[in-house]
Amino acid sequence: MNKRWTISEINDFVEKNSESRLLSTEYHGYSQKLLFKCSCGNNFEKTFTKFKNKNQRKCDVCEPPRPSR
Repeated sequence: MNKRWTISEINDFVEKNSESRLLSTEYHGYSQKLLFKCSCGNNFEKTFTKFKNKNQRKCDVCEPPRPSR
């Protein structure tokens, strides 16, 4: 069974594993987009699943989206 993440656990994960900061204060599930602040100062939205599993941990300026296959 998948782990249920809380907003404080997500915040800890973001602080330890990226240069970005979490700006969102609520988390309602895996499909919800969260608001982050990149180390360059840009704000960006990603789901926590993409942030955690797909290593999409920066804004689209610092880390452009990968082209689809």
